[in-house]
Amino acid sequence: MNSASSPVTDKCSNLDSQRQNIYSCYKKELSDIIKNQGAEQATALLKHQYSSVAYVKSNCHQLMHIAGRQTYAKYNNLAEAFAHGDQYCWSGYYHGIMEEISKEKGYDYVINNANNICQPIAKLYGQQSFNDYNCVHGLGHGFMEIEDENLFDALSSCDKTNGSWNQTSCYGGVFMQNIMNVQGPEAQDLATYPYLKSNDPMYPCTAVDEKYKSACYLMQTSFALQLDSYDFSKVFEQCAAVDEQYVNICYQSLGRDASGQSISDVDKTKATCLLGSDQAAQANCIIGAVKDFVSYFHSDQKGYQLCQAMSADIASKCSNTVKSYYSNF
Repeated sequence: MNSASSPVTDKCSNLDSQRQNIYSCYKKELSDIIKNQGAEQATALLKHQYSSVAYVKSNCHQLMHIAGRQTYAKYNNLAEAFAHGDQYCWSGYYHGIMEEISKEKGYDYVINNANNICQPIAKLYGQQSFNDYNCVHGLGHGFMEIEDENLFDALSSCDKTNGSWNQTSCYGGVFMQNIMNVQGPEAQDLATYPYLKSNDPMYPCTAVDEKYKSACYLMQTSFALQLDSYDFSKVFEQCAAVDEQYVNICYQSLGRDASGQSISDVDKTKATCLLGSDQAAQANCIIGAVKDFVSYFHSDQKGYQLCQAMSADIASKCSNTVKSYYSNF
């Protein structure tokens, strides 16, 4: 790696045993790199350390949030910040941008302009493009920020955007942030956090209004797995027990987690999805997984490899998903 364009440092990675210290170290390190060189170099650092530094691998999405926040703070311009972006580690960079906008602009501005904030991105990249999705989804993270992490208020704020696609994309950001609040480097104590329950792995999906449930179940297995020590078989059973119209969505959420836990490895992801007790469970798990493959690699090639590893009936559904999903990139 060319150190002139991709700076590498070991001062943070050497703090692995000190969880809070290492997060603070990376926050400063990434901020300094972005301020003095640029977001591209900060992302290059994380990519370089991903395979060798366990902390970076397990917290990459949250670290990319930092990169997005600091880049927006540097340019104070949404389009400019997006232009320096990278979809690495599940697009955390873009989510961070939207959190920083929410912080900098404040409650009144964000609420009053909820339907307009992402318009520059939609115009540049196309409505309902992947960048447009990242913007509106990221707005959901931002709403959690300005609503002091109140899940129900943040969901209501998403309703201020126009159209079901915008609203659903925003809901996903809210539910993702909700789970990140008990899983990230600055995780809150689950015992005192009101919007997730240790004795009810599918809460808040069981409590939110009907229009929010699909987006909730599409994310909730990440928390259920945390509670069950990442026993996928148990969470498959939990998905099978939710309201019938959300069972397949819950299986797709497990597929995303199967991909995430294996770092989008074909054989490991396949093995996890085949823990499903029937074809519906397995097929929907693969659908969720292959979307995550496409998102992670920013390519359809690995996705098709996963499809080819499956039986013919599942492979067909998988391939159709890759074709449709990748067309938005």
